[in-house]
Amino acid sequence: MQTSHPVGRHVLGELRGIDPALLDDAEGLRHALRTALLAAGADVRQVVAERFAPQGVTVVAVLAESHATIHTWPELGSAFVDAFTCGDSADPLYAVRRLALTLGAGDVAIEIVDRGGAGRVDEPVSPGLTRRWQLDAVRVRTATALQEVLVADTAHGVTLFCDGERQSAEHTQLTYHEALFVPAALLAGRRERVLVIGSSEGVVSELAVACGAATVDHVDLDRECVRLCAEQLPYGYTPAALAAAEAHEGPVRMHYDDGLAFVDTTDGTWDVIVVDLPDERPDEPGAQLNRLYTGDFLTRCAARLRPGGVVVSQAGSPALWRDATLRAAWRRFGAVFPHVAYVGSPEHEWAFLCGLPDAPPGDPAELAAARLDGLGYEPRTLDAASLRAALVPPLRLRRSLTRMEDGPAARSSR
Repeated sequence: MQTSHPVGRHVLGELRGIDPALLDDAEGLRHALRTALLAAGADVRQVVAERFAPQGVTVVAVLAESHATIHTWPELGSAFVDAFTCGDSADPLYAVRRLALTLGAGDVAIEIVDRGGAGRVDEPVSPGLTRRWQLDAVRVRTATALQEVLVADTAHGVTLFCDGERQSAEHTQLTYHEALFVPAALLAGRRERVLVIGSSEGVVSELAVACGAATVDHVDLDRECVRLCAEQLPYGYTPAALAAAEAHEGPVRMHYDDGLAFVDTTDGTWDVIVVDLPDERPDEPGAQLNRLYTGDFLTRCAARLRPGGVVVSQAGSPALWRDATLRAAWRRFGAVFPHVAYVGSPEHEWAFLCGLPDAPPGDPAELAAARLDGLGYEPRTLDAASLRAALVPPLRLRRSLTRMEDGPAARSSR
């Protein structure tokens, strides 16, 4: 993420669980702060430290970019840190995280505040292409234990970014969420029990209840992000609705857990399993979310479906210039499920894949359109005609399916 000029990025850190002896060592803290700032690219002009009686230390670093400080309370095992930098040469977030690691902090809370001027987000879209989001106002910007979360006003309304990537926006989120859930719900034999993995905003959980689900298990690993969404976004959970879900009071039951572990260890089966995560990251093999895009995970989900059940996943973009992730997902689904339905979205950003272990009673597009009137929920962004169109895979995918069905010999001859 970057911000427009005048630019200032202020990172506030609360570090706890630190050895009190380290927090009372003025020279050691001075060295640790200098080292962290230099590693973050800062131009350190001077660092001074003062020890107080009976305990506690303050360290102040003067930077060409601005400043950084540490204030310690050894009796609490705590240090409060701030790093404020201008320009793009230094990364204050890296400096605070590096300092926390050096001090062996057991608990770290970080808040990031943009200072001076409207901001922007430069979002990587594909190799060689970046999309710039102009921010009218920043509502919250913070680092959870798992990711950097930003909620800001943009031309698309209130918008959620995680690790510099747009996840949803006020004006377009329903287009995304209805395309993700409604066709899968229509293709399922029932929709009494729904499992949602990811989808921090809570919109899919609400759609499931509106479509007749009696039980919705919502699983997300990042508790802080889910709560920020409830507090800051004008769609999805309200704080009260999320509190009820966390207490398992009502049809939605919130679980803060790893999705793979939840599927493996939780008793029960579901009619619809929704996997709604940020984009797969094939260029980052170690990314944790990639585990929930594997054929193995799809197989595990398929084993937890009730008869007539459906697994649906966010599968990437159908745009020709960035559809490698979608094509890979198409192959994975085809290897796990005997029946796969494609769902396109009016936004070029996303497409979805539905895996069905059991044969649907008819053509998926016609089936979804025919069942729409009995859904119990009237979509705002879909009707029968658009459903028929959305469930037609792009020609590129249909041709790849034909080659797969032809077999290895036919593929090798083309």
